[in-house]
Amino acid sequence: MSPGSADAARDRDLAARASRGDETAFVELVRLHERRVYNLALRMLGRPEDARDAAQEAFLSCYRNLGSFRGDAAFSTWLHRIALNACYDALRRRKDVLGLEEAPEPPPAADHGDAVTTSVDVRRALLVVPQEFRAVLVLHDVQDLGYEEIAGILNVPVGTVKSRLHRGRVALGRALTGEPPAPSEASNEAVP
Repeated sequence: MSPGSADAARDRDLAARASRGDETAFVELVRLHERRVYNLALRMLGRPEDARDAAQEAFLSCYRNLGSFRGDAAFSTWLHRIALNACYDALRRRKDVLGLEEAPEPPPAADHGDAVTTSVDVRRALLVVPQEFRAVLVLHDVQDLGYEEIAGILNVPVGTVKSRLHRGRVALGRALTGEPPAPSEASNEAVP
């Protein structure tokens, strides 16, 4: 059994136990996934306080809806979808689109020198990338998920994931160089 399938089996077991009222099983699920959910929310929202709120909303929604988890996909895929929905909700509530100049300064990374500057620049630039492209960039390039798993999280075809990833990288590159977004980079796709 591969480590990924062992993790998936463990998560399925914990989810089943939690849906039957085993609070310690749910606490364990939160412990196992809280860092990735928070990091996803932080990359999507840009502000630590918003990320904490979205992560909390995601876990509350997960808890309330554990009975609807069928196990067709991995628990982590299901949880990432819930977390992305919490981020989309937060972005809709916020209603402000941050420009690169207005983006909050993220906390400095543990890196030194130029790596810190580059990390801060990338985090700030990521916030101006349209949210559906940003979601794919974060899931693929930051959280290291594969195309198929991202497609499952977003409920879109693999080709759409690849397209959004490419368009997101182009938009990120433009943001990093200070170029205005090209009209063709604006999203015409509805967010799932």
